[in-house]
Amino acid sequence: MRADNRLAIGELARRTGLTVSAIRYYEAEGLLAAERNSGGQRRFFRSDIRRLSFVMIAQRFGFTIEQIRKQLEALPQGRTPTKADWTKISRGFRSELDTRIDTLVRLRDNLDGCIGCGCLSLRKCTLYNPEDRARSHGSGPRYLLGDDPPNVDD
Repeated sequence: MRADNRLAIGELARRTGLTVSAIRYYEAEGLLAAERNSGGQRRFFRSDIRRLSFVMIAQRFGFTIEQIRKQLEALPQGRTPTKADWTKISRGFRSELDTRIDTLVRLRDNLDGCIGCGCLSLRKCTLYNPEDRARSHGSGPRYLLGDDPPNVDD
């Protein structure tokens, strides 16, 4: 272990599974900050392992770099985040994740039925979307986007 307890970029890459170039990219995007040693080499805090792990998870959930950056701004640089820090940051994503989960559940449950797209090509669509009423809500798959279809019996 180094006396200054900082990680070289190669060691951070090994610990996170990211490439060195990915870490440099995330640094350039402001998701973490390196300090330079006397030789000009980047040195990262151990807490950056967790920051980068969060970045990878958030990206896997489809969040943008900008959304991730906004959440990470709440975390202290140089101090290992506490459970309270992570609880606060997770609240920032919870609402968005709940909305996505609701949309996926609707998609799963209604994929074989009318999606409110206005095509009227399925016999059942004339029941769910008579006279193309979904069109009044906007374009696209209205019922899967969250609009409620009319209450009809199958």
